[in-house]
Amino acid sequence: MSTQFAGGDSSLAMAKGKAVTLIGAPTDTGAADRGSSMGPEALRVAGLREALVGRGLQVIDRGNLNGPGNPWQQPVDGYRHLAEVTEWNQLVHDAMYGALKNGQLPILLGGDHCLGIGSISGVARYCRERGKKLRVFWLDAHADFNTRELSPSGNIHGMPVACLCGFGPSQLTEMSGHKPAIHPSWIRQIGIRSVDPPEKRFVHEQGLEVFDMRYIDEHGMRQTMEQALMGLDDDTHLHVSFDVDFLDPEIAPGVLTTIPGGPSYREAQLCMEMIADTGRMASLDVMELNPALDIRNKTALLAVDLIESLFGKSTLMRRSAP
Repeated sequence: MSTQFAGGDSSLAMAKGKAVTLIGAPTDTGAADRGSSMGPEALRVAGLREALVGRGLQVIDRGNLNGPGNPWQQPVDGYRHLAEVTEWNQLVHDAMYGALKNGQLPILLGGDHCLGIGSISGVARYCRERGKKLRVFWLDAHADFNTRELSPSGNIHGMPVACLCGFGPSQLTEMSGHKPAIHPSWIRQIGIRSVDPPEKRFVHEQGLEVFDMRYIDEHGMRQTMEQALMGLDDDTHLHVSFDVDFLDPEIAPGVLTTIPGGPSYREAQLCMEMIADTGRMASLDVMELNPALDIRNKTALLAVDLIESLFGKSTLMRRSAP
């Protein structure tokens, strides 16, 4: 595939043909600790809407979905807060699916990453109905491929990829109307560096394509993204699920599970710019921002900066190759 683009112009042109819709999902029911429920407002305070409008986009902020509170209970049968997580994900599924049906580009503002179940289930339903291929970029420090048998905590924000691939409770695995919602071969996991040993074996068994930090260290972000983007075409819907703990905690401290050794600012920018260059991102999650652990909204401001890059902002101004 060619990587000779000029600052993501194709991505911006694609997005300008449709409204960008912001959907807040303020919940931390899938996590071990509190705080990610404040993520949507932190992104708004950091100027997300204004930044996208500044890119020439039409932006609709739908406000926040209204789901159940966090009951803060112990796991039952291996799942913490399954009923509440299911309700939140159903709300997210309906909102993402509805936005896509209305010709909009939805951005889900999380919230903990359990919400990826509802978000990607809604996207998968939309793609299946239209006969489109789906590619999912899972930008994260964690594989999130636990099950209740493997999870040491029962926290469902460590299980969304497994649920999407059909491993988990039926109310989550069948949300898209099809089980599994996605096939493991549709996923590219990037930035992974913290995986539980039993989870690691399960990832290998299911054949997920994982570009972990060792791969990025050895080959660089450019080659990593070239490999991850390989095979995308005009009939592919690209969904990006961006967990903010993907980033190195030195630049992004405002997350619950800080794992050292993540992508640097420039590596993250290159990742986002190369996604933008394809012009095929059609839906986005921004997850696990925890303002309670941040420093003067530093992490939210960085997240907004990187989201701008997904929509064509480039720090390097150059012309396309002829």
